[in-house]
Amino acid sequence: MRDGIPGLPTPHPLIDRLPAVYLEQDFLQRFLAALDDVLAPVLLSIDNLPAHLDPRSAPDDFLDWLAQWVAVDPHGSSPPELRRAAVRGAVARHARRGTVGGLAEALRLETGTEPEIVESGGTAWSTGPGTPLPGQGRPWVTIRIRATGGGDRGSTRQPDRVRLEELIGAEVPAHVGFTLELL
Repeated sequence: MRDGIPGLPTPHPLIDRLPAVYLEQDFLQRFLAALDDVLAPVLLSIDNLPAHLDPRSAPDDFLDWLAQWVAVDPHGSSPPELRRAAVRGAVARHARRGTVGGLAEALRLETGTEPEIVESGGTAWSTGPGTPLPGQGRPWVTIRIRATGGGDRGSTRQPDRVRLEELIGAEVPAHVGFTLELL
């Protein structure tokens, strides 16, 4: 939740809107100054709304809100630049959702590495109902992800398997099964 910043100046003081006859009244000056303190964060947020709605410049708490708008769930522990990239490219990724390219991009954003994806593949077109699906058995995708180098002395960082399985389950079509291999 965004809240006021002590001492934040208002961009549009209310006292400037009054006729000159009221400018000398002490009570009115103090009352309007108190209203200015309350309204300053609201007015500044409205003035800066385009910057707040742009994932490149949005404050971190607004970025999480924007992510909800575009149905993206960036991991809270992800670096800010990855979270911003996830929100910025969300609409284009939604158009590719359910494809190998879309899955690879989602995994690349999550892990920072290039995944290896092998699918059962195949397409078919038919004018009649009950046409069997192409390929052997149930459609399936195998995803291999290599651990990334991190830390000192050549140690590797293993991605979070549960998080990756949730991401893959959301990205692949509902009728397609998958296997995740962390190498």
